[in-house]
Amino acid sequence: MKALTYLGPGKKEVMEKPKPKIEKETDVIVKITKTTICGTDLHILKGDVPTVEEGRILGHEGVGVVEEVGSAVKNFKKGDRVLISCITSCGKCENCKKGLYAHCEDGGWILGHLIDGTQAEYVRIPYADTSLYPIPEGADEEALVMLSDILPTGFEIGVLNGKVQPGQTIAIIGAGPVGMAALLTAQFYSPAEIIMVDLDDNRLEVAKKFGATQVVNSGDGKAIEKIMELTDGKGVDVAMEAVGIPATFDICQEIIKPGGRIANVGVHGKSVEFHIEKLWIRNITLTTGLVNTTSTPMLLKTVEAKKLHPEQLITHRFAFSDIMNAYEVFGNASKEKALKVIISND
Repeated sequence: MKALTYLGPGKKEVMEKPKPKIEKETDVIVKITKTTICGTDLHILKGDVPTVEEGRILGHEGVGVVEEVGSAVKNFKKGDRVLISCITSCGKCENCKKGLYAHCEDGGWILGHLIDGTQAEYVRIPYADTSLYPIPEGADEEALVMLSDILPTGFEIGVLNGKVQPGQTIAIIGAGPVGMAALLTAQFYSPAEIIMVDLDDNRLEVAKKFGATQVVNSGDGKAIEKIMELTDGKGVDVAMEAVGIPATFDICQEIIKPGGRIANVGVHGKSVEFHIEKLWIRNITLTTGLVNTTSTPMLLKTVEAKKLHPEQLITHRFAFSDIMNAYEVFGNASKEKALKVIISND
């Protein structure tokens, strides 16, 4: 089969790789119909994730059709259409029993990281019964690709960790796909104001269409002053960091009001300065996290009921044979006006 393969920092190639086989009785093999590229894949290519070995097939999102089933799999059969979770869960270890699937003792984020991933024609999914979701009849497969990772990430690590409540003022720093997912799902809780911050005017315009009440372009270095002005000098109740660089984390620290919550969602490749000397007295809460995907069944229902429209996040579509070009577009998102790309197997 053909697969997008990581060959070390800055290097990737579409290569012929062996089709995966059932290795354990709890595995299934899924024929990928649609996948996408994540900001985390770009972090891997920059060398920010040294645990990814050369030769690894990238990707941890997608939908497909079950091709082969291990003997212990109970919930799926050949021919079933499935949504692949970015997090693999055994369902039985201590962490899984707490709902901490991200820290499953034999799983977690392994697809496209520690085992071969979804940017291929076929993928092996361990612990299929607890790591796949059946696709509802008539559901939009492209929309559901957004439920593999970015929607549960924005919702769980941004909105739920931030404890967004009705009437609050919240700021989302970073209008990329995960920031936009947090914007869409924050509206479940009716905040009074949602301030979206980014360097890209096009993304800020899109954010307005998705429900942002105020937008701030941070390109002039004055985002903090602008947000404080918008909040009458009080700051925000919840600040979500959705980029993963020191500058955006700094904005969150400066704009949070006493008693507020900073929900860090971004993947950080470098250390940041935490200004405990200013914040110790302000009763703030700081949360971090890797998505557990415990919210995926609920998000599936909201998409099925047309209460949530993740297909809005898709800006570009490519055939799998054109995946290198898809990476080029996604890697130059600002220039290309790209949010999420869909890659369909030919």
